[in-house]
Formats: sequence, C-alpha cells, structure tokens
Amino acid sequence: MSEDSKILERMFPGDILPNVYPKETRPSGNDMERIDDILNSNIFNVMLNRRSQRKFENKGIEPWKVDIIFAAADTAPTAGGFQGFEIFHITKDELKEKLVTAANKQPYVNAPLVLVFCINSNRIKLNFPENIIRKFSIQDATLAAGYAQLSAHALGLSSIWIGMFDEQLVKNIINTDLQPSSILCIGYPKKMLLPKPKRKLTDLIHTL
Repeated sequence: MSEDSKILERMFPGDILPNVYPKETRPSGNDMERIDDILNSNIFNVMLNRRSQRKFENKGIEPWKVDIIFAAADTAPTAGGFQGFEIFHITKDELKEKLVTAANKQPYVNAPLVLVFCINSNRIKLNFPENIIRKFSIQDATLAAGYAQLSAHALGLSSIWIGMFDEQLVKNIINTDLQPSSILCIGYPKKMLLPKPKRKLTDLIHTL
C-alpha cells in the first residue's frame, strides 16, 4: 500500500483505497504532514467554531481534502448500516449555474465544491413500512451531509447548507430519479466568521 493510502486507511475501507489512490494529483509533502493532525482534530472545537459561509474564494479545493470529506460522509451512522443515500459531486460549471436557479437563485450555490445529497430508500433492506424506510433514508442523507460539513470545517474550509430548492428541477439537472434532501456548498472562505450565539441549554433541553 502506498504512503498516500495509509493516510486515509483509518477512514476508508481497505478495498476502496486502491480506487482512491494513486491519483494524478497527490498530497504534497507539507499536506501529508498535516493530514494526520486533521484526522485527529478536536471535534468539539470543530463544532463550536463552524459557521455557515456564503462568500467563497475563487480557489479550487485540493483533491485529498475532497477525499476526506467524502470519507467523513461515508462514516455517518445509517439505518441498519445500509446507507440509504447517494452523493452527487457536481463539477461542471454549467450544472452549478443551473443549480443556482433551482435553489431560489442563491448565488453561493455556485461554489468550488458542490455536493447534492439524495435519499435512496431502496438500499435499506429492513422489514418496515415504506414510510418508515423513507424516513430512515432522509435521516441517513441528513447525517451524511452533516458529517461532510463538519469535516470541511476541520479542513480549513467553510460551507453553506442549502435546503430551499425546487426538487424536481434539481433532479432534472443531475439526471436522477432520487429525491434530493440538501445541497452542500463548500469552499475557502473570503473571511472566517465568528460563531453566532446559540440558545441557552436551559431553554434547549427539556428534562422529563
């Protein structure tokens, strides 16, 4: 196994690694030194400092960072471990521009990294009513997007979660029959934002 592969073996299953590395673009020496630190990031620090970002630098994201974001989504808990979701990685500029229109003309949807999370309830092989299986699939896709969003912040990136969009138009754009649950837009922030105040835990938590 190559040195590049060993970096991500804690996140990727072994049988997937040969398909991830080697790549034409591989992590540089300095990047290699940072990856292990990133994988050991303090999750509480990541969660406390994450902010939604709507202004991104016109700068591409290193392929190895994209790999880690995908790996993080892959580690999210899912119903029965069946992973009832799919991720569409949008790379074509013309598709991103169409997604802007589909997402109520929100311009930041045209970001350096655009991921459309869709539910795929057919993957969930559990003996429950169809409406329950569908709910499981929505939860699976939502958790996967959340894990991807947190990993992006740990990588020095920022993101914005898009929930307002025309579902049918998005399906047409990405050419799928699967229902989209969210669009995650990721990039380098023009300015790192400070966390916003949240609700007091005494208002949030209801002890019964």
